[in-house]
Amino acid sequence: MRWVRFFHEVGLEDVPLVGGKNASLGEMIRELSPLGVRVPEGFATTSEAYWHFLEHNGLKEAIARELGGLDPEDPKALQGVSRRLRNLILKGEYPQDLREEILEAYRRLSEEAGEEEIPVAVRSSATAEDLPTASFAGQQESFLYVQGEEDLLLHVKRAMASLFTARAISYRAHMGFDHLKVALSVGVQRMVRADDAASGVIFTLDPDTGHRGFVYLTAIYGLGENIVQGRVTPDGYYVHKETFREGFRAVVYRRLGAKELTLAFDPREGRLKNRPTPLYLRNRFALRDEEVLLLADWALKIEDHYSKKRGSPTPMDIEWAKDGPTGELFVLQARPETVHSQKTPVLRVFRLLKRGEILAEGLAVGEAIAVGRARVLKDPKEMDRFQEGEVLVTETTNPDWEPIMKKAAAIVTERGGRTSHAAIVARELGVPAVVGAVGATRSVPEGEEVTVSCAEGERGVVYRGRLPFEVEEIRPETLPRTRTRILVNVGTPEEALRTSLLPTDGVGLLRMEFVFASHVRVHPLALTRFETLPKEVRRQVEEVTEAYPDKRAYFVERLSEGIGLIAAAFYPRPVLLRFSDFKTNEYARLLGGHLFEPKEENPMLGWRGASRYYHPDYKEGFLLEVAAVRRVREEMGLKNLMVMVPFCRTPEEGEKVLEVMAEGGLRRGEGGLEVHVMAEIPSNVLEAEAFTELFDGFSIGSNDLTQLALGLDRDSERVAHLFDERRETVKRLAAMLIEKAHAKGKKVGICGQAPSDYPEFAAFLVERGIDSLSLNPDALLRTVREVAEVERRLGIG
Repeated sequence: MRWVRFFHEVGLEDVPLVGGKNASLGEMIRELSPLGVRVPEGFATTSEAYWHFLEHNGLKEAIARELGGLDPEDPKALQGVSRRLRNLILKGEYPQDLREEILEAYRRLSEEAGEEEIPVAVRSSATAEDLPTASFAGQQESFLYVQGEEDLLLHVKRAMASLFTARAISYRAHMGFDHLKVALSVGVQRMVRADDAASGVIFTLDPDTGHRGFVYLTAIYGLGENIVQGRVTPDGYYVHKETFREGFRAVVYRRLGAKELTLAFDPREGRLKNRPTPLYLRNRFALRDEEVLLLADWALKIEDHYSKKRGSPTPMDIEWAKDGPTGELFVLQARPETVHSQKTPVLRVFRLLKRGEILAEGLAVGEAIAVGRARVLKDPKEMDRFQEGEVLVTETTNPDWEPIMKKAAAIVTERGGRTSHAAIVARELGVPAVVGAVGATRSVPEGEEVTVSCAEGERGVVYRGRLPFEVEEIRPETLPRTRTRILVNVGTPEEALRTSLLPTDGVGLLRMEFVFASHVRVHPLALTRFETLPKEVRRQVEEVTEAYPDKRAYFVERLSEGIGLIAAAFYPRPVLLRFSDFKTNEYARLLGGHLFEPKEENPMLGWRGASRYYHPDYKEGFLLEVAAVRRVREEMGLKNLMVMVPFCRTPEEGEKVLEVMAEGGLRRGEGGLEVHVMAEIPSNVLEAEAFTELFDGFSIGSNDLTQLALGLDRDSERVAHLFDERRETVKRLAAMLIEKAHAKGKKVGICGQAPSDYPEFAAFLVERGIDSLSLNPDALLRTVREVAEVERRLGIG
């Protein structure tokens, strides 16, 4: 056939003929189907067919005339030209030979499927589309459930006309593409009936931070347009590439999305309709683990193939769907990711210097901070009201919004997830966005100045007023290397992906209790003793753990995923996890905790840390912590995770903790497991020789060590002014520990607050030969430079 090619007849070398999208589909069918990657068959009209259609209808001159003097920054003029050009194409007539070839290919496709007239998806594929330096995502239109010959012919024309949407015209002008040198191929693909199943998007990197260590997959119920248009918040899944390739088939982390709507084809009305997703489906994940892992496997095969073809690493953006009638998974399209893959490695660290009144919050896209006047818009037709540098606040966005989005300092939408239209465009434009900010159009006041912060981990926040912030920009290769290992303190999984890109040697303190609070939320004993709970508490726990018949499994899975994402983000660098160090009053605040915790006069000095782990009243809870660590190391393959015991008062206590760990199957030395101990009590220093026999190293906890050495309660306002880690007493204890530990061949680090707050204290420790400093992320760049200077002065760099 002259004007049509079946997908299996084309490959990546045919981009000029069938466009990037269709060439990619052909490449996958031809090259990756033998490896098990499943792609629906179909055919494409060629770029020559597009020119043939234009010439047959005399449209090239009209296009040149309309676009000749167009100012792409004039929204009204842009929309007018777009409307006129699309109407001209829709009114055009098919050349007879083109019409016959399209219908012949459709009949063959239907015959192969065993149906008289098969339902298909009709998608556009521009000849400049999906190249590694350009993203045309969402600019041309797609049509689903097209069925019948006349319906197909109409929608092929509609796809050709979508080459002249306002967004497509604007983007080509911005990128310097000649409008009359970009043709359009139309892909016709067998429909995957995800109406009663699921669909989603896969990135072979983290789409927010650009971290290349993960496959990130999203899933919703029904057809995938709801993700692209940002109408729903999808489930999210992370699979760690390196350990997956080593044979550890595990979902490292998952996040349950709201999945508010399900898009399906209504055969009675002959159109797509959104319906509310039933609550029981919203509360469960749309995919089973084995399905996530199969898709991740395909994604890696696709990335490997494209990287080999291009001769350089090529992260991919992939769409997938699950067929309801058969339960089979399919890849619908794949294209190079074009946002992070082109960025030069420059670290831009934003810091909000002051917080204020929160107006709205949702998922953060990017990591920047922006200030501007809020403009609440319901429809892109209101674009005349929007001024450059304002903050766009709306329910959701689609391609019609892009001329406005290009002028925005920040974007806030009530709906959508990290792969929604708003999120994708925000990343392309390099502006911060908060998506899924429920109620933002009502809570953010029109015309008032607001601060949009995406520099606080996963959570994006809209604050009232203009808040101060700073930004530091630095190339990692320009930072000095130091003998002293520079580690970082991490509290939550959400901040780990971004923090892991900083030039560090690993994590010196991962606080398990932070993961507890954000991901588990239930007291461990309320899970191990679930059947004994009072009726009301049991109901509350059941609400949180509904998807888990075995309540212990809830704890182990949720905790291990929180820890696992952090360990995977830093892999293979070491991550030192401190076992839970809640005080009794803090444990009591967890759901059901008040039933199991004693009331203590001074919880700071009470039943905390190591003393809980072997005690019969908490031992079963600690064994769940041990099981979570084992799952991270053994099932996820993240052997870079090490553990640390806090507030261990005596060597005898240390022995008991190690015995309980061994009882739970976690033994020091097995599989390279290191067990460290916090040095935060004077006894840890004074009896350091005995502790070195039990543990692999020490980490100084400067806060507790200071208050216990000076005999004060740091939470007491009356004596708070006496609290100072720089006191000679504290410095002598730190120096003594370093000397004793080094004499026994053990390493010493510090994970307390002091080195982040006081450069002179960090300098003192470096002078005494400390092995590592673990810092808060916002102090890292400054402290690295100071440590390098101290080492240079001492001649030990």
